[in-house]
Amino acid sequence: MKFELRDWKLDDAENLVRYANNPKVACFLRNSFPSPYTLDDAHMFIDQCMHRDQTKQSIKAIVIDNEPIGSVGLLLQDDVSCKTAELGYWLGEPFWGKGIMTKAIMQTCENGFANFDIFRIYSRPFVDNIGSRRALEKAGFQLEGICKKAIFKNGKITDYCMYALIK
Repeated sequence: MKFELRDWKLDDAENLVRYANNPKVACFLRNSFPSPYTLDDAHMFIDQCMHRDQTKQSIKAIVIDNEPIGSVGLLLQDDVSCKTAELGYWLGEPFWGKGIMTKAIMQTCENGFANFDIFRIYSRPFVDNIGSRRALEKAGFQLEGICKKAIFKNGKITDYCMYALIK
């Protein structure tokens, strides 16, 4: 399935809500990802993406037929981790299992290594988020370890995996 990565636009808000307002999406994301996901949340997110320091992060819409269906981004770290970036992403449920996220991750990492002074990109999917883990592995990420009882989400304590891609 063909897609493009592009900057978020203000008129993406309604489509963003369509796919982000899903407990099956939110359950594997940080608590800073609202659930339910409202139009106000979408406007706030898009505004933040449009006005953030582009030298420290890159957050893109994943778009099919001019409709955003998810998001993928890199957040550069600081201090002693200044040559490292964190990869974050989500995809609307109707598009799961189609290889879109694997390709979006690969493209994002390729662009990240080319455009930022970094040597390592990491991601921390919840241990039971098998689809996310598979997407990372297919994109060339290696499992570095499992952090036990490191996540508290929806009243439960769980583990996360540390995956990384080295330049």
